[in-house]
Amino acid sequence: MEIAKTGFAAALVVFGFNVLVAHTKGEDWPRFLGPRADGISTETGLLDKWPTNGPPLVWQKSIGTGYSAPSVRGDKLVLHHRIKDEEIVECFEAANGKSLWRYPYPSQFIDPYGYNNGPRCSPLLTTNHCYTFGAEGKLLCLELSSGKLIWQRDADKDWQIPAAFFGVGSTPILEGDLLLVMVGGQPNSGMVALNAQSGKTVWENVGEKSWQGVPMTGWPGEPPVRWQRSEKQAGYATPLVVTIHGQRHVLCLMRQGLVSVDPKTGHVNFSFWFRSRLNDSVNAMCPVVVDDLILISGAYYKVGSVLLKVKPDGHGVQEVWRNTVLEIHWNTPIYNNGYLYAFSGRNEPDARFRCVELKTGKLMWDRDESWIPHSTPTPNVYGRGSAILADGKLIVLGEGGLLGMFKLSPTAPEEISRFQVPQLHHPCWPAPVLSGKKLYLRSEDRLICYNLGK
Repeated sequence: MEIAKTGFAAALVVFGFNVLVAHTKGEDWPRFLGPRADGISTETGLLDKWPTNGPPLVWQKSIGTGYSAPSVRGDKLVLHHRIKDEEIVECFEAANGKSLWRYPYPSQFIDPYGYNNGPRCSPLLTTNHCYTFGAEGKLLCLELSSGKLIWQRDADKDWQIPAAFFGVGSTPILEGDLLLVMVGGQPNSGMVALNAQSGKTVWENVGEKSWQGVPMTGWPGEPPVRWQRSEKQAGYATPLVVTIHGQRHVLCLMRQGLVSVDPKTGHVNFSFWFRSRLNDSVNAMCPVVVDDLILISGAYYKVGSVLLKVKPDGHGVQEVWRNTVLEIHWNTPIYNNGYLYAFSGRNEPDARFRCVELKTGKLMWDRDESWIPHSTPTPNVYGRGSAILADGKLIVLGEGGLLGMFKLSPTAPEEISRFQVPQLHHPCWPAPVLSGKKLYLRSEDRLICYNLGK
């Protein structure tokens, strides 16, 4: 009996140690919007409130331009940025910011609207590989441990792609051994699947065959789509792979709207027209999926949001509701327990922070975050911010560098902490990244690491 008690006690010690190790290690953030592509981390043990001067600073460094959020796997952080006439994929020690390797290559991209000329897509990290997609469409597969080039594709040369509005901005994703990439090629290669190990094309689809004759939903009085081979196809939303009614879907919010593709074959399950009537407009929010419901939203010319319900056979959708309660420019809403938390508004003077009930589209609460650009160097509002969810709280980064933390409440906006990061300035458009209790923030020229652990 005493031996049994001793063994049980030992087992409890081992169990407790394993839980402590897992709790301390935290969670990787190896791709855009985190481990499950929803902006949510399972990490706990984070600070309940920040000091007045912000959480403890771990390290900071000057970096090149771009809007690409870093990605973290294990002890490595990878950033894609541009310095002068080179795009650089650079790997750092996540703990201290020390550079481990760099892979530079030439870039001549110039943003036609005057924004910065750096990369927009986040690195995608696996155990052995790092995938990046540059502003001009250069797709790389590098060895994560060394930065050695394994393969590369030049999307502009390999597919017929109309010039994008703001460069390439849809991050590739993995599904099994396939790398799924929104290249936007004409006439029928909007989406392509590549062998992740070799870079060879497995399938390509989406375009004329999937859009021709589709109703222009949301455009009353317009005839069905008449496909033009000069049309841009690529959007700025990263595809999402989900299972709905037992069927695997790649959901692609593209220039024309939402497309569901079978990841294995490239077969199009359904196409749903969703875009602004304005030509100079983009779709940039990633779809939010809850069971068989899909939320998509846009910010240009009152396109607003629509909630779709996928039919049981997976080959069509029906509208549940459509309104302008959310007009989302680039951030992706955080979903929790029936509610969406998101920043709404096309421009800085339109900015709102809102909570919306998913199934009804009902506005639960609203905060005015508007400001006039260049009126103050560091606005005392979040503007069109980005949010992630961790340890039961929303961590928010405003586009002017204001860092905040909110309670997760559908009844009222309850701000717990706020801190203007002195090194950051407008535009801070990449969402925060959390891994190993470290919070990584990126502006156009700075990368900063804070310790959020208790």
